Amino acid sequence: MAESRRITVGLVDDQALLRVGFRMLVDAEDDLAVVGEADSGRQAVELARRARPDVLLMDIRMPDGDGLAATRRITGDPDLAGVRVLILTLFEIDEYVFEALRCGASGFVGKNAEPADLLAAIRVVARGDRLLCPAATTALITRFLRQPHPGSPVVPERLAPLTDREREITALVATGLSNAEIATRLRLSPLTVKTHINRAMAKVHARDRAQLVVLAYQTGLVKPPDRTSR
Repeated sequence: MAESRRITVGLVDDQALLRVGFRMLVDAEDDLAVVGEADSGRQAVELARRARPDVLLMDIRMPDGDGLAATRRITGDPDLAGVRVLILTLFEIDEYVFEALRCGASGFVGKNAEPADLLAAIRVVARGDRLLCPAATTALITRFLRQPHPGSPVVPERLAPLTDREREITALVATGLSNAEIATRLRLSPLTVKTHINRAMAKVHARDRAQLVVLAYQTGLVKPPDRTSR
């Protein structure tokens, strides 16, 4: 039986010691392989274009073009549609994490995460089939959307191409439910749920589930919980 293709990973952090640790951790896994490193935002974009990794593990705060600007450039480039950005952060409640998700990052993970959690996060983002830490990510998005932001608002008409079923499933995705949980609730197969999600993402031009969740909140399809922000 043919071997499964390894998930390729790019490492972006301005601290060499951290990159060494991440490389040793990733390369020790049979299904993962580091294909390049960068120590700045500018180099991160170059790495994405050169190596086309499945997942780019991206620090936010770096010199010579920060990780936020690099994320925006990478996720905004149609030629790099296959590169998913996983944000590395010291603090999960961080204004830059909010903005990174808006810029198209597929998720985030804390630098103090357990090694197994980091590896799982890479695999999850590579698959593109579930948000990282759904409850935490939804809480971040909710808190972010409660704050005023400049720019044009996202209008509900953005969801007009969706069928009723796609709209229903998008709303459930935004609550953090997995495909299996949605399938059970709607009495559908997980494959059918995944098909609806993929079609919804294609129609609204969302790169992944993270963007689909952000869009669900921005358009008012899902309302933030009525609770006091910390």
